[in-house]
Amino acid sequence: MIRSGIILLVEDNSNDVKLTMRAFEKSSVSSEIVVVSDGEEAIDYLFATGRHAGRDPKVMPEVILLDMKLPKIDGLGVLRRVRADERTKRLPVVVLTSSKEEKDVTSSYNLGANSFVRKPVDFSEFVDAARHLGLYWLVMNEPPPLRENGQKG
Repeated sequence: MIRSGIILLVEDNSNDVKLTMRAFEKSSVSSEIVVVSDGEEAIDYLFATGRHAGRDPKVMPEVILLDMKLPKIDGLGVLRRVRADERTKRLPVVVLTSSKEEKDVTSSYNLGANSFVRKPVDFSEFVDAARHLGLYWLVMNEPPPLRENGQKG
């Protein structure tokens, strides 16, 4: 796995996508943001299948921002698939959702989410949250070794 600086945003609501993109722009997060609109496309992107079959599967996102309520495969289904595969099981996954359901928080952590963040409604709070997410996951966080034995690639 090659460190990329890519953020994979899995979000089906176009308004939330625009809001997230604007928030990252305003917070000076300079990573490439790849947006996919459903759980099936997220899995296709991560495993370089379907419409993402041409991309280098060794280049993985630094972090996945994952909505819970998605078409085709929901966020928990995506998380389950990510954690089940050797190539992706250590990728940081932040569940970024408007859900206030306690069961969603519990299920997300039980399936291996690294963090659960509720989307702030207020734009300035959302910008601040995006800035903190970007700084933490792209700058401060020490990612796991590329393989369990620490060897590259």
